[in-house]
Amino acid sequence: MSKLYLTDPDNCDAKIGFLLERFVSKVKSYPPGTCPLTVQYSLLNASMNQTCGKCVPCRDGLPQLAELLKRILNGDATMETVDEMKALATMIRDTADCAIGYQSAAEVLKGLTNFKIEYESHVQKHLCPSDVGQKVPCISLCPAHVDIPGYIALVGEGDYAGAINLIRKDNPLPTACAMVCEHPCEERCRRRLLDDAVNIRGLKKYAVDQVAADKVSVPPHLPFTGKKIAVIGGGPAGLTCAYFLALMGHSVTIFERHKALGGMLRYGIPNYRFPKNRLDEDIRAILSVGDIQVNYGVQVGQDISVAEIHQAYDAMFVAIGAQVGKKLRLEGGEAGNVDSAVDMLDHIGNGNPPDYRGKTVVVIGGGNVAMDAARSAMRCGAEDVRIVYRRRQEDMTALESEIESAVMEGIELMPLMAPRSIEKDSFGKCSALIAQPQMIGPYDRAGRPSPVDAKKDAMRIPCDVILIAVGQDIVSKPFEEFGIPTNRGVFQAGLDTAVASLPGVFVGGDCATAPATAIRAIAGGKVAARNIDEYLGYHHKQPCEATAPLPKENNRTQTGRANITERPAYIRKHDFDHVENPYTFEEAMQEAGRCLRCDHFGCGVLEGGRDL
Repeated sequence: MSKLYLTDPDNCDAKIGFLLERFVSKVKSYPPGTCPLTVQYSLLNASMNQTCGKCVPCRDGLPQLAELLKRILNGDATMETVDEMKALATMIRDTADCAIGYQSAAEVLKGLTNFKIEYESHVQKHLCPSDVGQKVPCISLCPAHVDIPGYIALVGEGDYAGAINLIRKDNPLPTACAMVCEHPCEERCRRRLLDDAVNIRGLKKYAVDQVAADKVSVPPHLPFTGKKIAVIGGGPAGLTCAYFLALMGHSVTIFERHKALGGMLRYGIPNYRFPKNRLDEDIRAILSVGDIQVNYGVQVGQDISVAEIHQAYDAMFVAIGAQVGKKLRLEGGEAGNVDSAVDMLDHIGNGNPPDYRGKTVVVIGGGNVAMDAARSAMRCGAEDVRIVYRRRQEDMTALESEIESAVMEGIELMPLMAPRSIEKDSFGKCSALIAQPQMIGPYDRAGRPSPVDAKKDAMRIPCDVILIAVGQDIVSKPFEEFGIPTNRGVFQAGLDTAVASLPGVFVGGDCATAPATAIRAIAGGKVAARNIDEYLGYHHKQPCEATAPLPKENNRTQTGRANITERPAYIRKHDFDHVENPYTFEEAMQEAGRCLRCDHFGCGVLEGGRDL
């Protein structure tokens, strides 16, 4: 028998493994705006280098594909070259022995379809379309296009008020985003090439922790125009639109159905994630602009018609959000103690938390609302909390950090369990959820692996309360009757947020995008404000007194990312106090120093590179 040996850590494969880790970082840091054909060429070359050489379609075909694509990139091709690429890629996909060949060819074929305009531009004009060009990653991927390198530099200089003002140039809710933003700006941070993405949200939180937003004066508004705009809904989209319109000199009236502003920021996000006194800091700053009137407790469509508002104002922005929980069609779904997670969170936001002491609570769903409901149920005294989800844990749409925090607080995850029915007791209240175990199957049209029933017996999950967190609906009927077109309840408008069939009517936020993130709603409000201003015949420029300092030399020393820590789970799960610990000065300065100032170094020096 031949001898066996342990893997030598100094062999080539081990060393290549380290290189591949760096390669993955490079892929994750691909700059937004990069030519898609260049990306395809890069990935095709990586695939070529993986071939084992046994299979002719892969060994010889992939290099030929790469050569054809190179000719297109060099401006030395015709549309026949594109047809030749398609025929060759089809042959490789259908005849290659392994995934290195057939999957690479399949990706080329998909690219020929998805990037058809780009291929035609390269062949016919020998260049990329005009909208293709590298952009500053964090600014580009922030839906509101906040000047992130600029405010990070101001934090590093200790100018926290300046940082807040620079944020407010594009986002008047800096505290809200410091607490709950899903930070898409970090996804392709170029710092990944060295170590890890800059903790952008952490630095924003440090700024608003040092100086409250309502203690930083907003810019002075421009001269009054005499124009009146109605904003229906006082959530992040409505507040943002109102803020910018008021700065432009317009008079704004917000119609809000609740007794306080904030929308889902107030009534959908628990205090332990976002203390409402901190939300009030942003709202006070917004209202301090002046000429923003708020009509509280007004349900548009009941207390006043949409048509009346439209007739009384020069323009109207509809930002009603999506504040009604979806229902599941389950046998026994009418049982007592079966509630919407959205409604439960709304009760907590209104100061009426449920009493779950000694009860077992089951939450159905896998998004952030499900995590919020489960963690809130624990804080309302529940003895046991379980989250039932029909897909795998890695398929949950909730932030990974939220899932991890829920588990740390003692909440059990039950993935691959599809709810089938609800068992009732003799009083008509739920006594158990019946769930069918699942196995994961092929990918669906949305690109997610679909669950299918496993050949296992259904499971009975005893419980006293069931909270359903499978999505949110929009109360769209009054607005549909007014004439705003919808698709499955979601308002339809152009990218400029204008409703083409109704002059002067604009829509934004969750009601126009379907439930999304706070920063996307903020972006919708910002775009709407600028387009309403244009619709009214103006072209106001946004004043901003803060400017970014000149960049310092890059800190190229590999340094770990300073993550925000939380209070111990065994303590925090018993209260609604904010869970996050503040950054120290040293952590904030180190993190700010990791920013590579891509707004000045690299693509940021090009014309239009700041992408503001």
